[in-house]
Amino acid sequence: MRCYVFPGQGAQKKGMGKAVLGHFPDLCRQADEVLGYSVEELCLEDPGRLLNRTEHAQPALYVVNALHYLAARRDGLPAPDYLAGHSLGEYNALFAAGAFDFVTGLALVRRRAELMGRAEGGAMAAVVGVPADVVEEALAAHGVTGVVIANYNAPDQFVLSGGKEELARVRPVLEAVEGVRGFVPLRVSGAFHSPHMAGAAREFRSSLEAVEFDELRTPVVSSVTGRPLGPDPDAVREALAEQITRPVRWTDCIRHLRDAGVSEFVELGGTKVLTSLVDKITAAEHHAERPSAQTTAPADAGPWLDYRDERVLALLRDCADGRLSVDQAIETIRAGGAGHR
Repeated sequence: MRCYVFPGQGAQKKGMGKAVLGHFPDLCRQADEVLGYSVEELCLEDPGRLLNRTEHAQPALYVVNALHYLAARRDGLPAPDYLAGHSLGEYNALFAAGAFDFVTGLALVRRRAELMGRAEGGAMAAVVGVPADVVEEALAAHGVTGVVIANYNAPDQFVLSGGKEELARVRPVLEAVEGVRGFVPLRVSGAFHSPHMAGAAREFRSSLEAVEFDELRTPVVSSVTGRPLGPDPDAVREALAEQITRPVRWTDCIRHLRDAGVSEFVELGGTKVLTSLVDKITAAEHHAERPSAQTTAPADAGPWLDYRDERVLALLRDCADGRLSVDQAIETIRAGGAGHR
């Protein structure tokens, strides 16, 4: 069986959508009317350097993901058995499943992005190298209550979300934990997927109430629960409302899909962000099935990394976003000599 997956915020970059934007002029015009600016200019040229701002990144990614899906189906890609998306990408999965049309989905994403973009004062950081229980135990042992795991991206790759000061306080704690290969602050304006977003979630729920959702033609696995959304449109509405404050359980999504018989994951959006994470999750499962295989990082994988080196930080940010696996980052560092103390 086959599942199509769609990346979320963090996958944006200047030049994205180059292969598809010109093929759907009518949809681009509709997008421009909804957004009030040229989505093609934003994606391809980013003249105001706005693409990394939440208010612009989310709508741009929704458009590019949707057009990649439509182009793939036009070019003969078979219908999927399942659909899934990482946070924002779930809107593309729902669009592909027939929950709403292109413009309705974009209007929802625009509103979501506006509300999330306003929620300032929080911060996020990626932690790479140890399981979730190790991260949670470290937080609990030091009385950290204002920081939560926001993204369960892979068995040893997570994103923390919370107040800036508390996140800064916990950084040396986690960097001292055996096995941690990186603590990388992310360039975001708020504490997404955490209780800090409760106000945005309340406002967004009102926007969702005004939308009529159609029955899903294809099962969509929710990033909130890691399980398929129910057929009732209210289940979709509730999941999207909760998504803003609840963690992204990407590892659970992939494990459920594999258990359901999915063997082929196709990422649509012009990136390999999620493909890398799927590979990590699958590899971890294979290692668990074969106890004799190495399941931990090489002993020298942590101490020789200097997190103050900007080249190392850039590589680890790619790991946090799923663009690069941890092993690939380590090999890159070793080959280039970056990060050695």
